[in-house]
Amino acid sequence: MTAVAPILSARELSVWFPNGNGGLQALDRVSFDVAAQEFLAVVGPSGSGKTTLLRLLAGLLRPTHGEVQLEGETVRQPRRRTGFVFQQANLMPWRTVMANVELPLELEGASTNSMRARAEEMLTLVGLQGFADALPRNLSGGMAQRVALARALAHDPDLLLLDEPFGSLDALTRERMATELMRIWEARQVTVVLVTHSIPEAVMLADRVLVLSARPGRVVLDLPIHLPRPRELSVAHTADFGDLARQVREAIR
Repeated sequence: MTAVAPILSARELSVWFPNGNGGLQALDRVSFDVAAQEFLAVVGPSGSGKTTLLRLLAGLLRPTHGEVQLEGETVRQPRRRTGFVFQQANLMPWRTVMANVELPLELEGASTNSMRARAEEMLTLVGLQGFADALPRNLSGGMAQRVALARALAHDPDLLLLDEPFGSLDALTRERMATELMRIWEARQVTVVLVTHSIPEAVMLADRVLVLSARPGRVVLDLPIHLPRPRELSVAHTADFGDLARQVREAIR
């Protein structure tokens, strides 16, 4: 059987930041592959370099050593086929929900009709089809993050990078958004790398969980999550889920 080449590869990634005292090392020789349409979650203690890793994958930061390859090409700058959702929605407050989702398409020079059709499709996907004309100030935190997700998906990315996208939400909204993210991923089957501080969220959402050590971040566990899909929240009460969460928690300790 022929092995399938990964869509995303990190090879020996190390990052040093200058600080006037010899430099601060954020990551140390981090390597992993991600298959097409796979959902990878990255967890680790605060300061372990999770966000730095995501910025490397996005081409927003260059590694001190090592390289990132996306579809066989070295990533040296942000790519059109990569979507990024930050912890804060970062919507433009003067633009409507529709206009925010249309923004990446507008920057690519898409026609008005195609932008509108695509934005409407994405708003329907995230359950906000009735809010096209709303302004960001009239949205809840969860709704704003749905808009940010719709915007990231608007240009049909091959890779979606999520940096603690639900971290600022209350527990109930966060749980609801995790359920929505599972639904959207199953509908679009885009490759996802999610950074999260929540072990249950990582186990619930991912096909694999990557655990980074304390700074400098190293891969200390690469754990497959063999829970059946589609997943319901009730799976969190099963013995298998509990065992997987325990393995992640022990690796972080």
